[in-house]
Amino acid sequence: MPRPTEASLAALLAALEGELEAAGELRRRLHAAPELAHEEHATAAALARALPVAAQTAAGTGLLALVAGPDPSAAPVAVRAELDGLPIEERTGAPFSARGAAMHACGHDVHMAALVALTRAAASLGEQLPAPLLAVFQPSEEAYPSGARMLAEEAPALRGSRAVVAAHIHPELPWGSLALEEGSVNASCDAFEIVIEGRSTHGAYPHRGRDPVLALSEAVLALHAAAGRRIDPLHPASLTVGVLSAGSAENVIPDRATARGALRAHRPEDRELLRGLCAEVVSGVAAAHGCSGEVRITPGEPPLHNDAAIVAAGGELLAAGGFARAPAWRSCGSDDFSFFGALAPVAMAFVGLDGAPGFVPRPLHHPELLAPEEAVAAVARAQALMYVAATQASR
Repeated sequence: MPRPTEASLAALLAALEGELEAAGELRRRLHAAPELAHEEHATAAALARALPVAAQTAAGTGLLALVAGPDPSAAPVAVRAELDGLPIEERTGAPFSARGAAMHACGHDVHMAALVALTRAAASLGEQLPAPLLAVFQPSEEAYPSGARMLAEEAPALRGSRAVVAAHIHPELPWGSLALEEGSVNASCDAFEIVIEGRSTHGAYPHRGRDPVLALSEAVLALHAAAGRRIDPLHPASLTVGVLSAGSAENVIPDRATARGALRAHRPEDRELLRGLCAEVVSGVAAAHGCSGEVRITPGEPPLHNDAAIVAAGGELLAAGGFARAPAWRSCGSDDFSFFGALAPVAMAFVGLDGAPGFVPRPLHHPELLAPEEAVAAVARAQALMYVAATQASR
């Protein structure tokens, strides 16, 4: 005889089956018309029309839709999906490809369509629902200011949740598997800008100036070297410089050189160490070249720590949800879902795509990444599993 949590999941999965065809169509429409962070007006409107209950707006374009179940006064389990696309021009060649300079290259179209299907299935269960379900459609996961942080600060309904869960596609995990690990599974992410001020001069007379380009070049190399010697190699952390900018003429040493990058760490202590390291190295290297150097940090999301109780309950439901357990998975990727950890226990599962029918392996944020049609059902099942696991873990 199935246990209560397995019975709840079975009922939810059975109700989901009738929603998947419409969810697939919704996914295609969403994929064809992506909108960038904080501009997801048409996306939110399309979701509101598809939901079975009236949705409350929050954090600009965000939506909160509550399916109350048998006890409307009980604290809900929140399930989150993201609204925004990325500033990427699509190259998948799919018949429902986006046209223009935006693309759903991180699976948000799949997550949204799956959550609509789950919400509709939950609404159809009525009294059988084990706890209220709060569907959270979050704006701006891909850009600052963080939509998750805005919702955490502005949405009273979300602040009353007993748990917040999510499922995210991942192209490097096997199809049919779900990665669900306790503890730190994603890193923090802080953006930084380096500004080095020198003194301009003609390239024929370098001794009359102070070269910020040379100083910046050395600082970038020194930062990577120092990070590898200051952080315990057993602690996941990374430093990336992705943008360099200086000058406008090939024969002129400019006044200023700048760089932008990102700092990632799984441990709060290492996050602080990286921030301090940037300031220390840049100021020292700049001074050695007769320049001045400054580092400006834009704090981003904290590390994502999956709640142990939700993970344990979810692990017991993997087979009932139709999943195998994926190989142990943690990464230095980041997700502002972690901001919800200030409100309630949180957990995110990762849905494997590698080996899915017709799937061409590409990394997240790649212009050729296209999750297969079957991913909508897989993510919806994962969201259902996480919801039921959270109701069990938070009793």
